[in-house]
Formats: sequence, C-alpha cells, structure tokens
Amino acid sequence: MSSIVIDYVSADGTTLEADVTTSADLERFVTDEPFRTDYDVPIEDVPDGVLVIPVLAQVCPVAWANGADVYVDEVDATFASALADVEESLCRMHDFLEGGTLYAKETIDPDPDAGGESGLLFTGGVDSTCSYVRHREESPTLISIRGWTITPDPADDEDWAHLRERVSAFADDHDLETAFLESNMLSFLDHAMLLAHYKRYVDGAWYSSVGHGLGLLGLCAPMAYARGMDDLYVAATHWEGIDLEWGSRPDIDDHVRWAGTQCHHDSYDLTRQERLDVIADFVREEEPGLQLQTCNDRMDGNCGECEKCYRTAVGLRLAGLDPTDHGYPFADEDYREIRTALEDGRWVLGQDERYMWADIRERARTTDPSSSAEAAFFEWLDETDLGDLVSESGPPLSHRLLRAGARNAPASVYNVVYPAWTTAKSGLRRVGR
Repeated sequence: MSSIVIDYVSADGTTLEADVTTSADLERFVTDEPFRTDYDVPIEDVPDGVLVIPVLAQVCPVAWANGADVYVDEVDATFASALADVEESLCRMHDFLEGGTLYAKETIDPDPDAGGESGLLFTGGVDSTCSYVRHREESPTLISIRGWTITPDPADDEDWAHLRERVSAFADDHDLETAFLESNMLSFLDHAMLLAHYKRYVDGAWYSSVGHGLGLLGLCAPMAYARGMDDLYVAATHWEGIDLEWGSRPDIDDHVRWAGTQCHHDSYDLTRQERLDVIADFVREEEPGLQLQTCNDRMDGNCGECEKCYRTAVGLRLAGLDPTDHGYPFADEDYREIRTALEDGRWVLGQDERYMWADIRERARTTDPSSSAEAAFFEWLDETDLGDLVSESGPPLSHRLLRAGARNAPASVYNVVYPAWTTAKSGLRRVGR
C-alpha cells in the first residue's frame, strides 16, 4: 500500500524539522533531506498537531497524486478537516489526482490565544500590494517566504536580501510588522521527479499548478499560531471567469484553516487592471511615491524591459498613473517595442499572460489614448488574436525525453543521472520567475 509517514516533528527555538518515510514506490518523490523551515519567532510552545501542518501541506498533494495514505502521530483537527476539503477541490481540478486518506493517532483541538492579528503574504507586486491597500486598516503582518521562486540555494542569497530589504522598508513606512520564513520544501521534495511524472498533466510546474496554495499557507501555521493571527491573506493571481488549473484558487485557499486561523484567497473579485485601479486610488489619496516590484528578471528593482514590466507599465497608464513614478521607466516609444516582442515571440507567454493582456485590451477600449503611439498600440491590440501569441511548443525534446525516462527508471538510477544532467545544463539562463 502506498504511504507517506511523518516520523517526527520537532521545534528548536525558531526552527522546525520533520522526517518523512515513504513506501518504496514513492521514494523517488522525497529526498533524503529532512524537512526544515526557519521562522523569526519562537515556535517551541506551538502544539505538535500544528507544527506538523507545514510538512503535511507539502506531502499531501504528492500522496493524492499516487492514491497514497498519510500517517501522522498528532494533527490539529481543524486542519485535518481543511485537508479533506482541499483534497476534494484539487481532485476535481486535476483528473490525475487519485486522493488518499490521512490517518492520525490523535487529533487535537487547541485553544490558541486570541491575538486579533492578521497576516498577508507579500512581495510588493500588484496583487499583494492591492491586498494590503484593501486590508490596511487591519495592519497585517507582511509575510515573505524563501523556498519557491527564491530558493535556499546560496546563489539566491542576493535576491532574498533584496526582497527582505524592500519588504522591511515598506513595513517601516506603513508601521507594520514583518515575518520572514525560509524553507527547503522544494528540495525536501524531489521537484524534478515530480515534474518528470506530472508535467504532462499540468500547464505549469508541479508547485504552481498543484501545490503552492496549500503549501505556502501551510508553511505559515506555526508562525501564525505563535503570533495569534486570526486571518491570513494570500493575494489572487487570477480572477473570476478565469478557469485555469492553478494551485492557488478560492476553492483551495479559502478552505485552508487551523486552530485560531482562517485563510483567505483575496481580491479574486477584481481583475488585474481593477487591482491597479485600487492601487491608483491609494496613490492619489495617500501615497504618491508608492513603488511596485513585479520584474521577472530582477529583485532589486524593475528592469523595465521584460514582458511583465511592460505589461505592468501599460496597466499603470490605463489606471491614470505615470509608470516612471512607480518603478517602471516607460515612454511612448516603448509601445513599438512591446508590439515587436509580442509579434516575434520574444517572450514565452502562457494562458496567464493571454488573460492579462485581454484584460488590458478591455480597459483600453474604453480609455482615450494619451498619444498617437498609444493609440496605434491599442488599435493593434484590439485586432490581435491573443491566442496566437501563447507559446504552444512545450519544453525542449531533451527535457521531455529525460522526463519520460525518469518516469520508468529506478529511483537509484535516476538519482545518479539527473544531477549529472542538471550540472551539464547549469549554464542555461533561468527565466519565467
């Protein structure tokens, strides 16, 4: 019988560790590295049934993909119920998920101190900034996580330092607290092997398409319990009417909860352009110098030249703001560059970007252009079939062959071959973060 067993969880000061054992058929999906997350508040007094939540949030989707059961000594009863609801949503969204059962020797129902606090996963981009503006009266703690787009690898130390500095500065300017979490959740799991098996079923990667809503929120559980957070917000990427297979949606995130804390998928009722409108109102009323950070290529500011920078700059213009005032150098001449890059396929676009450019197009249809260059670009955008701009080629053949081989290779063989292959490919530029 396929199974994943949480052998132990321990809290030492601000560090959480857990060890996991799997049945032989699932060994390939979990590395020999113990699960570890570092917080910036003491978690030693957090009950074991809550301490186990971060690791359960990572391994349960893997179990569900294999029809496996998960075993744990103790779990928070509220979270156990939440897992059942999330499982139902994910299995409904992804046909390849089979589901499984969580078995616990003991379920607990702790009574945490009512702190009346709230938290917000925050990067300083459009979505999380909009969520801050909407909930600023709650003075939410700004939570940033290292472990997904910024990995624990020393090569990402500089990016993490830039993010911490930017979020800390925003918090200082708005009299907010911060929480910084560092986790090895994607090196504890063998993410490459998960891709080898499941990339064929999903539009993105494993974590983005399946795991990140439950995974990122679950990581916060010990910290939220220790801080007395009643509400935890994660900003929506998509909006109502977009039906993409994405790991963070209302029917996932709104189910996530544990003793004392309810999670919320925030601003799903607004399109990305409408979120920029919320930010624009805030800029005009309270903070004219607000800076955004959305770049795909840099963490120490916006390059102003990638697809996401250009898309954000155009959205800011449509919201009545000058992009240059908010972190995006932009001039009328850039409209020609955007059109050329889109027509030439210079950017790898997915369905996400198609919906977001369609959102811009809808707003442009009801907005008077501010220049002839802007008018020409909006006219072109209005006549363009955005579906033709979406990349349909898939990963390179070498990647597909490796994944096909990995699905059938013994884990011992794969564990030797794959690191050698990734080393040989290490010079390739990382894109699309």
